Amino acid sequence: VQLVESGGGLVQAGGSLRLSCAASGRTFSSYAMGWFRQAPGKEREFVAVISWSGGSIYYADSVKGRFTISRDNAKNTVYLQMNSLKPEDTAVYYCAADWATMTRLAHEYDYWGQGTQVTVSS
Repeated sequence: VQLVESGGGLVQAGGSLRLSCAASGRTFSSYAMGWFRQAPGKEREFVAVISWSGGSIYYADSVKGRFTISRDNAKNTVYLQMNSLKPEDTAVYYCAADWATMTRLAHEYDYWGQGTQVTVSS
């Protein structure tokens, strides 16, 4: 599975962005998909995860109520809608694929994208 993120950019605080992660491969619908982020000098942190069917979703407390993860298995794409953005959301955002299970642990993911930069100005 190859993953390619897009949709990052520069936005003012309070604004919105939608990230997309396009996956190659016919088994995309078998994978749970997660979003992580990494700010300069910090460890990669969990943002959200969605099950293979989209029926189960978990969010980090820091983004709950502001971010929405979704997926379209027909398009092999997972999305992260980010609203009410804050300067502390500034980071490189990564999508990742995990075979059949949902986890918040980065080291358990099987495939990673290259990341897309999100910068929120105050």
